[in-house]
Amino acid sequence: MPMTMLAPDCLRAAQERVLPQLTRYLQEAPMAARRLLSAMSYANLEGGKRLRAALVYAAAKTFGAPLAHADAAAVAVEFVHAYSLIHDDLPAMDDSPLRRGIASCHIAYDEATAILAGDALQALAFEVLANDEQLLVVTRLKLVQRLAKASGLQGMAGGQMIDLIYTGSVEKPSLAELQQMHRLKTGALLEASILMGCDCAGLSAALIRKSISEYSKALGLAYQIQDDILDVVSVAGNLGKPQGRDAELNKMTYPAVVGLDKAYEMREELYQHGIKALESIELDTAQLQELLCFVVRRDN
Repeated sequence: MPMTMLAPDCLRAAQERVLPQLTRYLQEAPMAARRLLSAMSYANLEGGKRLRAALVYAAAKTFGAPLAHADAAAVAVEFVHAYSLIHDDLPAMDDSPLRRGIASCHIAYDEATAILAGDALQALAFEVLANDEQLLVVTRLKLVQRLAKASGLQGMAGGQMIDLIYTGSVEKPSLAELQQMHRLKTGALLEASILMGCDCAGLSAALIRKSISEYSKALGLAYQIQDDILDVVSVAGNLGKPQGRDAELNKMTYPAVVGLDKAYEMREELYQHGIKALESIELDTAQLQELLCFVVRRDN
């Protein structure tokens, strides 16, 4: 069963580091766009684990980059994540009234404003990366390419489309199809966060790249499996969003497709696989290990 998992120090440090930067980028706007800016800030600054930012920083630190070189990447992945949550909650998607324990953006504002807020956050993420003078232009380009791929057809948007196709359908996906859907929908941005931290450090060693890629894939899929498990077993109020929503919408989740016990088993196998991948890296990977542990033991 899921257990309460205190946030590791590196996650709390990432929260403290990235929040003022998110705030700074969301401070100024033309008078006519104040409502849009307010909605963007609401979706970004009111809660959130900042896991993706923490993964950027942990990977950058592991491979020797100054944290300042990873700031833009951390901000960018948080903006893209917030945009995805705004759009996920819309009536045409998951139609969720709550996010992070408060009203979803389209409820707090209105549907049109929420759509624009998501659009603007996605654009702002790439603007932040492109303008980061801490990094070489070639590194900025690599970061833009990686985040774009993780966000679009070959990432979140593609995975969301597969999810919508199966939602409410009497046809169940195979386990392989379910894994592919979630590697795109959820895993792609988590994996990109880790690899963007590596990019900030200029990591090029092929063997290490292979190990960190295996770790990233394990963490991304384990995160989604734990999300699915929590939607079934979480204590009411812990999730910050309506519990049991997946079953209500007849979504294709791991407990729905393989059963709850098998979902726990798969989560643990992924955890062990991720830890084993890190053990092959002869560097201090403690923060990356702590974040993987947090992903599979968290209760929200």
